[in-house]
Amino acid sequence: MNNKITSQTLLSTLWVFILFNMIFRDLHQLLAQGYIEEMMALEISNPAMLFYGIILEIPIAMVLLSRILKDKTNKWTNIVAASFVMLGTLSTLPSADWDDIFFVLVKLVAFLAIIRVAWKLPSQKFLEN
Repeated sequence: MNNKITSQTLLSTLWVFILFNMIFRDLHQLLAQGYIEEMMALEISNPAMLFYGIILEIPIAMVLLSRILKDKTNKWTNIVAASFVMLGTLSTLPSADWDDIFFVLVKLVAFLAIIRVAWKLPSQKFLEN
């Protein structure tokens, strides 16, 4: 019995891990005193809402795409997606408190793992003779 996990399964699982961290970081923030009032007082522009919506949608799409894309496409899609979402995650650091920094660090490790696993995927298929 072969229990080796495929790269595609590992990539998909890492994206799920990132999504859980995004969701539970937000739920965790609800416990902070004054957080709900602070969020209700914010006036976030439509472009900013769209940007963060895209940042959230990418990991959701990557859960599926990591499993179905061919190696070469999978490699570059994961590297670009992880880099883009990582930059979006890092953009939250200027206003971050200790627990936010903790969640960012956990996600950064996962992003780097995605990039490393994806980098090892073949870039091209070898032609059979």
